[in-house]
Amino acid sequence: MESIVFWGFNLYAWITIATVLTMFTVLLFTKLRADLVFLGAISILFVTGVLSAKEAFSGFSSTSVVIIGVLFVVVAGLTHTGVLQWIVRHLLGQPNSYSKAVIRLMLPVAALSSFLSNTTVVALFVGIVKMWSKKLNISPSKLLIPLSYASGMGGVCTLIGTPPNLIISGLYAENTGQAMNVLATTIPGLFCLCIGVLSIIAMRKLLPDRKAPEAAFESTSDYTVELLVPSDCPQVGKTIAEAGLDDVHGGSLIEILHYDDVTSPVPDDELIMGGDRLVFAGQIDEILDLKKSHGLVNADHMVFTASEVDKSRQLRTAYVNFGSSLINSKIGGSSFERDNNLVLVAVARRGKRIDQSPREVVLQAGDTLLLECPANMNMNTEQLSSQLQFFDSAQVPNIGKKTLISTTIMMAMVVLSALNVIPLLQCAFLAAMAMLIFKCCNVDQAMKSINWEILMVFAGSVVLGVAIQKTGIAERLAFGILDVCGTNPIVVMTAICLVGTFITEFISNTAAGAMFFPIMYQAAEKLGYEPYPFLIALMVSVSSSFATPIGSPTHMLVYGPGGYRFSDFMRIGLLMNFIILFANIFIVNIIYPLTPLNP
Repeated sequence: MESIVFWGFNLYAWITIATVLTMFTVLLFTKLRADLVFLGAISILFVTGVLSAKEAFSGFSSTSVVIIGVLFVVVAGLTHTGVLQWIVRHLLGQPNSYSKAVIRLMLPVAALSSFLSNTTVVALFVGIVKMWSKKLNISPSKLLIPLSYASGMGGVCTLIGTPPNLIISGLYAENTGQAMNVLATTIPGLFCLCIGVLSIIAMRKLLPDRKAPEAAFESTSDYTVELLVPSDCPQVGKTIAEAGLDDVHGGSLIEILHYDDVTSPVPDDELIMGGDRLVFAGQIDEILDLKKSHGLVNADHMVFTASEVDKSRQLRTAYVNFGSSLINSKIGGSSFERDNNLVLVAVARRGKRIDQSPREVVLQAGDTLLLECPANMNMNTEQLSSQLQFFDSAQVPNIGKKTLISTTIMMAMVVLSALNVIPLLQCAFLAAMAMLIFKCCNVDQAMKSINWEILMVFAGSVVLGVAIQKTGIAERLAFGILDVCGTNPIVVMTAICLVGTFITEFISNTAAGAMFFPIMYQAAEKLGYEPYPFLIALMVSVSSSFATPIGSPTHMLVYGPGGYRFSDFMRIGLLMNFIILFANIFIVNIIYPLTPLNP
């Protein structure tokens, strides 16, 4: 099979190319889980003989993937002891201008993201920034994009700050036998961060001024109404379905009160009795027509929040995730409410409530949903977290002695690794063990903190990189780039980083890092230079996705809360891509001058 060559690639190379293109197409245009897509790609490469068994499963034993898994436990210790909450509380302050607000926000976020999961940091800050923006009288949309950008740029500043850095540094160590220092990207990362902060301040007019989505829900009396069933009502004795109250025009029945007993969600076979109080949500003027059509009367009391009638249930806000199966569908046409024990009360889009029965709204990514849920409901179940993002359900831990302990453990891990006293992998394991020994988190919390889907994607990314390198694709692409760009190393470095920056707008930055590592490595060697500075520049580039909300999980986290449109990211993001690209190439070539390979 290897002897069959077409356009310079053998059959194994074409199988790899087809697999990679198919995989990215599936990730872009379907809602299949990323870990399953990567597993399928690995299976194809293994079954077709492109990779041996050892190579196909090399990602699962990769040092960088193991480090990522262990760091989940370290982050769990920091989260459960309130370190992040303490930092948020003491760093934001009360700046008196937009420029100062951006600086006070982006620098702490970037610092945290250098050592912790970007997604964790942004998820924590989103709710805080929204409240903070109200205090400062600044639209949240002016601060949430900078929040997401800061997390990405901060993650670049250390090898443990973002997965592509770990993947690329791990592959470099495997190819050269030399490990990168955990702070190898710190100076280039900090320089690009400073340029990024100044650029956002200078381009603030390109940031949209959107109304906060929750503004549509500020007056709950606008969407809830309570009607009373009189004793002589013709509906008494019928079920909800028989009375035609299960699917009313303009809204939905969210609760029924039988004296002191509250039923929510309301099943179709629930019996109606005289004296029942029916709580509806939706278009109030249309729902009030039920008084005439069904013989109901006004109650003597308006229900403003679910907690007024049942302390065990409350109203919560959630945002529809990208990739959610709810997109392009109606809640009313599914069993989603029943399966998750919640009721949809209202829907807002880009800060405006949709004047339509909420259960009949065709949902879009980023829509804001007002839901009635049990007070003790777990918002982090796999079913819900894949569909919706809740920001008002996080448990706030107590800040105390363990906060200091977990902080000390984290700092010790970074310092010992940076000074090369102990390798990063061993440092991560020691830190994770210390978090458990000092009870910064328990074993159950540690295990739940490990995101196995993400680890599968990381492992799959490493395997793709192996396949691209083994089949000669990387070498051919490297030669192709050299043919187009010539032999100037800075031009070649810039060209590959430019392609990497825009590829990562549409695919995982981890996958982009693994895919471009062999190409950049081969190009540097063909030019006769040490690959190290080329790879540092690549690390920054594949984490510099600013122009689309699907370019980073953190962009997706702020998309709904900011009331953004897809084009909002593009307006400022395209310029940011080029600004950070040139800042990256400039600083890397100053800090790490190009060095010819030893003859």
